[in-house]
Amino acid sequence: MTQNTSSQKPLMRFLIILSGLAFAGTSIFGMAELFMKGFQEPPKNAQTATPSPNSQLKEIEKGYERVLQREPENQFALQKLVEIRLQMNDLQGAIPLMEKLVKLNPDNAQYKALLEGIKQRVGTEGTTEKKGGR
Repeated sequence: MTQNTSSQKPLMRFLIILSGLAFAGTSIFGMAELFMKGFQEPPKNAQTATPSPNSQLKEIEKGYERVLQREPENQFALQKLVEIRLQMNDLQGAIPLMEKLVKLNPDNAQYKALLEGIKQRVGTEGTTEKKGGR
């Protein structure tokens, strides 16, 4: 029995080393592949599938408009719709909403100031367009 165990020791040692190398090799190759994919360019269809910020704003705008159809005096929806239209540079579309907010909150100086600022910007844009058209 002692001879059997002594002859099995080198074989066991060899199998342990071999399995350790196999484990380390597969781990290294797996991590290398993971890192290589990280440096590669993303597929083209993933880039085209991303909606533009303007189309996202249009979708949000439609949602708030639906809320205002059901609840015309919903101040949160009015505020958010004004923000969306200002982000989209739709100053003309923001004016009636701001007027409604001022009407609902006559004591709110911020609303009044914002409404005046929007009207001034629309007025200055209108004069520059007229000058450019002459």
